[in-house]
Amino acid sequence: MLHWLIAIVILFLFALGWYMNELPRGSGKVTDIDLFDLGIYTFHLTEAATPRTFYFNLHKSIGFTVLLLVALRLYWRLMHRPPALPASMKRWEKVVAHGTHHLLYLMMVLMPLTGLLTTLYSKYGLHWFSVPVLPGLDNPGWRDFFVDAHGFSASILIVLIGLHIAAALKHQFIDKDNTLKRMSFFD
Repeated sequence: MLHWLIAIVILFLFALGWYMNELPRGSGKVTDIDLFDLGIYTFHLTEAATPRTFYFNLHKSIGFTVLLLVALRLYWRLMHRPPALPASMKRWEKVVAHGTHHLLYLMMVLMPLTGLLTTLYSKYGLHWFSVPVLPGLDNPGWRDFFVDAHGFSASILIVLIGLHIAAALKHQFIDKDNTLKRMSFFD
């Protein structure tokens, strides 16, 4: 279940990241923000903020939460051996599967960590759902470095997620080896 929760939240963060970066700087402050302008949910803010500020803070809060969830998942993975890969898999497939999983875990740590470091080196710091957690150090050089690292890790993570999904679909529909049961919502 944690697999799916993290996957859904990471995909949401990608959408949120792209959306927030397209928002104009310097727009007026508001107290009501319609999530993605879709008319599905409206946030009612206690303190007026620009939409760009709101979405950046939401992205940081959810990203920090992902870092905590990934730490929990890593702990779980270290304490519980995953099921064996299907015997029908070729040796090279098993090597690629293990390598991809290790890279996915690495990127699931690096992505939110570089985001956290970007926030730490900004002048704003981290507010986790409006609760101050870390003050900003206001170091533009390091902030810019981690902004680039965050973007680079996003690109790598997107490729790895694509490979992961393609492999899962191959196993389900071509190999028909029940590999998806390893990631089931209910097992």
